[in-house]
Amino acid sequence: MQKGYFITGTDTDVGKTWATIALMRYFKQKGYSVVGMKPVAAGCSFSADRDDNHEVLHNEDALLIQANASVAVPYELVNPYAYLLPVSPHIAGVKNPVNLAKVVECFDELKQLADIVLVEGAGGWYAPINHYEDISDLAKELSLPVILVVGIKLGCINHAKLSYEAIEQSGLVCAGWIAVCVDGDMLFMDENIETIKAALPLPLLGVLPHLAEADFDYLAKKLIVRLTMSGLDLRGTAQV
Repeated sequence: MQKGYFITGTDTDVGKTWATIALMRYFKQKGYSVVGMKPVAAGCSFSADRDDNHEVLHNEDALLIQANASVAVPYELVNPYAYLLPVSPHIAGVKNPVNLAKVVECFDELKQLADIVLVEGAGGWYAPINHYEDISDLAKELSLPVILVVGIKLGCINHAKLSYEAIEQSGLVCAGWIAVCVDGDMLFMDENIETIKAALPLPLLGVLPHLAEADFDYLAKKLIVRLTMSGLDLRGTAQV
């Protein structure tokens, strides 16, 4: 069985975490065990560590991913690089830059714990994570098929096309895409989704509607990911 998928987005704040957790809920509902990972997170806050009660950096999105795992997972495996400032990781982490070997070690531990590991990237495909590597390098190091999250807002058609081309050029398989309606007031939302659907030679795995507050079980119902005896068949048939 395929051990995981890398979740990337057309930009920052396009719904990657909501899509990741919706996928986690979906797979759990289908009887699979699942864990998630957000290797790099900028914009964290200090909170007490549950084990020794000292203050450590935690990221809200990473905590959500940790909480939705099928099994208890140490935070340090979910989010090995947590940075205080909400800026690009290569700036926020200048004193503690991302080491891809450490991320791979954490991933290798996680994949022993569950059927599926979902790894959420930071920002877009070419967001830098240190001064010489970016999110695409992280995805290539993990060698996972990619799911592209497209934030449906003004400019999304161009962003979707560019992101898909970049993923293809990296040599990784882009297994499908998820539309996340981040702008509830967008004009011609359905038409934009249909345009992207026609432009990308990928299955549309789901359309996540705009919600004021997250309802992940509801969002999971908006996904269509076919399961086969040989593993996960991401030939979605989601309708706009």
